[in-house]
Amino acid sequence: MDTNNTSNKIVMISGPGEYPIMVYNYLIQHNLHIERLIIETPVNTKNFLIRRIKKIGAFNVLGQVLHRMLIVPFLKIESKKRLQKIKEMGQLNSKMANPDVISKVPSANSDQCLDLLRQLNPSVVVVVNTRILSTRTLSSIPAKFINIHAGITPKYRGWHGGYWALVHNDKTNCGTTIHLVDKGIDTGGILYQRNIDPTGQDNYYTYPFLQLIAGLPILKRAIKDVLNQNIQLKVPDKNNDSNLYYHPTIWQYLINRISKKVK
Repeated sequence: MDTNNTSNKIVMISGPGEYPIMVYNYLIQHNLHIERLIIETPVNTKNFLIRRIKKIGAFNVLGQVLHRMLIVPFLKIESKKRLQKIKEMGQLNSKMANPDVISKVPSANSDQCLDLLRQLNPSVVVVVNTRILSTRTLSSIPAKFINIHAGITPKYRGWHGGYWALVHNDKTNCGTTIHLVDKGIDTGGILYQRNIDPTGQDNYYTYPFLQLIAGLPILKRAIKDVLNQNIQLKVPDKNNDSNLYYHPTIWQYLINRISKKVK
């Protein structure tokens, strides 16, 4: 398959950070040519917090901030050796991409990003850790937008789906989903799903990396399906409700760690 053709170009849009770069490096190391890596600027922290407060309230947002400030750094230190093993196991590479293939934009929904997409005219746009894409962005080109999501949809949409599945003692829905992107939050058609099996050494910080190494092979498969015009959507389990989750608050995390042994 010649992925350099104008008819089957692949573009990736991501937020900043190590996680998206690992996705990019995996794809190019597995013979998928990424025409351009478009990296958006993070949402302004103040604006992000204001929007989150409107959705879930100031008390819950305070708890999330405390969790991020007081718990996550501890978990990162606690799981340093385990994370290194996961990266080796999944051959995850966080070396920054060649600057020649990177374009930086203020937002995935900005005019600059849309102009780039129209210019490149890809068949596939891989979306990793970005803002919610607007209808205007999704309709700007006749490409399929696909996302790698750290959770089994539709039951665990939003943030940290693996963690929340374990909190609910729902290991059968602890994993990764590759799905088409629509105007909702992780509500697009399901292409592939794959479960993970965390060990006692894993925790809130390492679950997403386990989900990443589970998801990368099926992301590659989904991209090839789109390029070959061979998309087959998976019918979700009718017994699974559709739920949207956020980061845990510090008190939610501590209660779950003590009472449910979910780290």
